[in-house]
Amino acid sequence: MDVRETEHVAPFHFCINIGEYTGISAASYKDFLTSIKKVKAKSLSFHVERGDFQKWVMDVLKDKKLAEEIGKIQNQKLRGQALRNRLYRIVLKRYNELTSKTR
Repeated sequence: MDVRETEHVAPFHFCINIGEYTGISAASYKDFLTSIKKVKAKSLSFHVERGDFQKWVMDVLKDKKLAEEIGKIQNQKLRGQALRNRLYRIVLKRYNELTSKTR
């Protein structure tokens, strides 16, 4: 898969609850990484618990491998900075895998 193909996709809108949009969106792997670092941890927990990241990655980025890795976080019951760090590492690792193949 070419990472550049996914640079303009249906964006993921970060919320902290149903209808409580944070004003932060991601429309690419790079956006997603930046957003993970700046959005409130409460938003990350909200979306991990609901499986939103997994669904967006699968349906929009079409990345089954990353969706499966994100899915594993759900059972780990991580919170706060631990959740942010784990999610960031997973997405960064996958982004690096994909970009190293396209160089």
